[in-house]
Amino acid sequence: MSETMSQPTNEWVPTACNLCECNCGIEIQLGGDDGRRFVRVRGDKLHPSSQGYACEKPHRLDYYQNGRDRLTAPLRRRADGTFEEIDWDTAISEIASKLGAIRDTHGGDKIFYYGGGGQGNHLPGAYSGATLAALESRFRSNALAQEKAGEMWVSAKMLGIGTRPNFEEAEVSVFVGKNPWQSHGIARARVTLKEIAKDPDRSLIVIDPRRTETAELADIHLQLKPGTDAWLLTAMVAVLVQEDLVDHAWMDEHTAGFEQVGPLFVDVPIDDYCAVAGVDAGDVRAAARRIAAAESVACAEDLGVQMNRHSTLVSYLQRLLWMLTGNFAKAGTANAFSSLVALAGPGGAGLGGGPGSGNARPAQKKSPVTGSRIISGLVPCNVIPDEILTDHPDRFRAMIVETGNPAHSLADSQRMREALSALECLVVIDVAMTETAQLADYVLPVPTQFEKWEATFFNFEFPANVFHLRRPLLDPPPGLLTEPEIHARLCEALGVIPADVVETLSTAAASSRLDFAMAFLQLTAERPELGRLVPVILYRTLGPTLPGGAASAAILWGAAHLCVRQFEDSVRRAGFDGDGPMLAENLFDAILEGHHGVTFTVDEPEVSWRRVRTPEHRIQLAIPDLFDELTGLTGETPPGPTDEYPFLLSAGERRSFTANTILRDPDWRKKDRDGSLRIAPADAERLGLGDGAHARVTTKRGSAVVAVELFDGMQSGHVSLPNGLGTGYPAEDGQSAPTGVAPNELTASEDRDWVAGTPWHKSVPARIEAV
Repeated sequence: MSETMSQPTNEWVPTACNLCECNCGIEIQLGGDDGRRFVRVRGDKLHPSSQGYACEKPHRLDYYQNGRDRLTAPLRRRADGTFEEIDWDTAISEIASKLGAIRDTHGGDKIFYYGGGGQGNHLPGAYSGATLAALESRFRSNALAQEKAGEMWVSAKMLGIGTRPNFEEAEVSVFVGKNPWQSHGIARARVTLKEIAKDPDRSLIVIDPRRTETAELADIHLQLKPGTDAWLLTAMVAVLVQEDLVDHAWMDEHTAGFEQVGPLFVDVPIDDYCAVAGVDAGDVRAAARRIAAAESVACAEDLGVQMNRHSTLVSYLQRLLWMLTGNFAKAGTANAFSSLVALAGPGGAGLGGGPGSGNARPAQKKSPVTGSRIISGLVPCNVIPDEILTDHPDRFRAMIVETGNPAHSLADSQRMREALSALECLVVIDVAMTETAQLADYVLPVPTQFEKWEATFFNFEFPANVFHLRRPLLDPPPGLLTEPEIHARLCEALGVIPADVVETLSTAAASSRLDFAMAFLQLTAERPELGRLVPVILYRTLGPTLPGGAASAAILWGAAHLCVRQFEDSVRRAGFDGDGPMLAENLFDAILEGHHGVTFTVDEPEVSWRRVRTPEHRIQLAIPDLFDELTGLTGETPPGPTDEYPFLLSAGERRSFTANTILRDPDWRKKDRDGSLRIAPADAERLGLGDGAHARVTTKRGSAVVAVELFDGMQSGHVSLPNGLGTGYPAEDGQSAPTGVAPNELTASEDRDWVAGTPWHKSVPARIEAV
């Protein structure tokens, strides 16, 4: 693939987009003078989930693949703060020595891990668990803790599992703080939304303070004031209870706890709560009644509420809407999906189960310094600086950051930078010189997601669930190591990989995979201490035998066997056969060979009940921990304008030309390159701001100047800035030039949900002034 070409080849090579959780199948034509340019990109019609669908963003992936800030050699920070290139042996040896010394002196629990794979880049996270085991590290986090922790906690309490709404078949679709036209989150989002909108027998309900692209299609748009979702959803549940629209027969058969929950809503002043939210009470009642009357309802929430006031309570309330009306384990409703590999660990639900997540150890319930609740094995992102910037003996002293950028992507960037700089050792593993890498003691370069075997563990679809292992499209630049190789070398340098185990399993793997399976099962049974080292052991033993240099896919062999153990009937419904371990081996072969993605399970809705992990497989409607917060809404002052901060800022809006920050080259944005501040025309006129004028945005944490965009989808008092901007990127002359406003320069880490620690990014008090 390294041959020189000035025109694209005729060959379309299958891979996947890495810019959102859908990871749609795409095909790419390579070209350019060196044959490494992504000349054309299109949707892959053979991908079983996306089926040829792709939005506009993957067409810009060449800006990711061929960025000017690629890392090409390991870097070590000098005493003066600059970096020098070092060889891999030196890097691995020094990192193992320094982290090992912290483990031996202070305990491995003082070494904190952040990351585990960015969008579409999850195989690295599967191997990190072995390094963390070698270091005796116990605490970790990633972006899920900033976004989904509250939802996972609620789902664990009510169902013990995660669920997936089936919008393709739903009579009524409800989106709470979610704009799937831009954020996607469901397969073929725009096609599905159009199909819902044009069907007179189906309804679309959107709860969002902005008139988004999705809201434009809605039958009912409840355009509430920012940050008042808890009042609005409480009013909607109260309509169901007070008008007796709940499905009593279904609840008697399938749920527990309504006797505790129902009375909480009997005396809710519905009209008053609607007034708090700024929404007509008649529209709220109509929406609740439409949900109650439907044969099937699918409901989803997203960052608009998950990064906002009362976020965990809101996750609870939106579930009550569909649980009280019997919308679970049916076509067109929420169902319990299968999984191949876990994205998170104990303490939450919703992200599957499988090997290599690094969480196969006793769950930590609280963070060591602040005592914050750990959900799904993840420390809340907003407390990370407080876990470092202290003289507490249990503070984090070192960090490994892998394919993540907390200096930019987490709340309160100023304080996060201070915390990262205070560590005794910071190791960053990444493709580019990110804001976090610039603070590191060691920076380890890796291939892009298109230069290595890669996969995504966002596999939540129902009834058919898809997994996509992607081959490399290009050879990486010389001198780079993949993340699995880095973790293997670190484990070896730390002396935790037994040579006799590697020799025994390598010999068995060279014979056959069945011989390997027998040897592997025997060894791990005899030596359970190998458990968390399994990813690297598989990589070193089974990996070299896999076709096409697919050693990084070795972890998926274990995943296939665990999947069959947990979901055998579902795997067989997907068309796989075989007796005993051969069923898993056949599934693994299909994953290796399925370059367009593989449907690995197929389910019927009734299977969802068997997956509910609660007493008697009943939905637990009552979460007493949230009752005081719920009833306290009556006397609480909702967020709103003050003399000092007359606006509420949504920090991080998804738009057509915004994406996660792996797209660092600002030239990819053909519209709104610098990321405008969207403001209602009436507010702009009052402030003397015209379209394209500049304004200063000020919050209690920081200030920034930004261009203004008059946007009639915003209501008065509400402004928004896009996500994905404010990263540095080298100009042609080599000078770094940040483009746009980094939203987290304006957010505060102490502003967070009391249960999950998730931030209040979508309702930040702000002041806007003309420049």
